[in-house]
This record gives sequence, structure tokens and C-alpha cells, in this order.
Amino acid sequence: MRSHKVIEVRNLTSSTYIIKMEKNEFSFKTGQYITLGFSSSIDRREYSIYSSENSNFLEVLIKEVDNGLVSKKLRRCKVGDYLDVDGPFGHFSLEESEIKKKKFLFIATGTGISPIHSFVETHPGMDYQVLHGVRLQEEAYEKESYGNGKYILCTSGEKTGDFHGRVTEYLIKNPIPSDTICYLCGNCHMIYEAYDILEKQGISLGPVHTEVYF
Repeated sequence: MRSHKVIEVRNLTSSTYIIKMEKNEFSFKTGQYITLGFSSSIDRREYSIYSSENSNFLEVLIKEVDNGLVSKKLRRCKVGDYLDVDGPFGHFSLEESEIKKKKFLFIATGTGISPIHSFVETHPGMDYQVLHGVRLQEEAYEKESYGNGKYILCTSGEKTGDFHGRVTEYLIKNPIPSDTICYLCGNCHMIYEAYDILEKQGISLGPVHTEVYF
């Protein structure tokens, strides 16, 4: 367990925010997650790392949920506060041998975009497309982070995105080339449905990587 000083809190929407902390020699592999909480509390929550492997700071993207004990507490943190970080954990990572050779499709719902942001920030030169499903356009968290034309926003609650509907509906209407490496991160319903769609489109199970956000 390490203690990290908060250096910035960025509010993205009324319920979603980014906590930026000192890195303190912390190292991780892009796609991994940490557990986070106040040093004075026993309550911890798992969050995927949002920042690049190469950054000199550590960031997490957090959505405050109605019954969320930790997300509500962390929303009140201020610059100068200390948070306990444990980890890194997880194996939702890129294959080094594929990064410069393959085409990637990253599919996310909501804050499931977090590890994908880390992938892209760490390896900006790779050939990728991001498919992000949210309800409202305001939930296109820092979409300017992605290359021009590389981010497709699917909005189910309003007709403001690049596609009106869910990411699974987009996949059905826009089949994916069979040699694409796919990473799925978000709610389990999306992942199960998208997995079936991709399999029917000829993408073998090996190149599909998943991380479930409940």
C-alpha cells in the first residue's frame, strides 16, 4: 500500500471526475487497475488507470454512483489530500508483439473507456478505432484525447453522437474486419452481446479481450 498526494481534480460531468495524483515511482502495465481510498478509511474501490504508462503522474476516472460509498467520498477529495493506492492488478493488457502490426478496435461503455484511454496515451502510434457507448454526449469523456476520426460516439439517450443507439447496434450495422484485435470494457450485458456479434462476424475468440465493469 502506497500513499499518493492529490495534485488535481477535474470534473467532467456532474457525476464524473478524474483524480490526478503524484506517481511516486509507481509502475504499471497499461490496462491494469488499482484499489483506491482515503488513507484514514478502510473503504477501497477498484479503478482502472486512466493515464499513460509514461506519464509522471497517476490518474483514475471515477463516476459517482448513488450507492457508491467510495466514489462519493473521493468526490470530496482536494488537492493536497493523500490517497492509499494498492496494486497494480489485472491482465487486461496489450500484446507487445501486436501493437505495431495489428489493427485494434476498442469498445467501451461509460467509464469503461478508462483503460482504453491509457492504451492510446501510451501507444498513440498504433492503428486503432474507439467505439464508446454512453447515454448522453456529455459522457464522451475527453474525446479530444483520441486521433481525428478514431473515436466513434454512440449515444442511446439522445441523437447527438456519431451514431444514435448502442455500440452493439453499431457493430451489427458496421461489421468489423476479421483480422481486427478487439478489446471490450464496460458492463457485462454489452460485453456478452458484442462478443456474440463479433464471433458471428468471423473474429476468432483469441483476439477478443474483455474487462467487465459492474
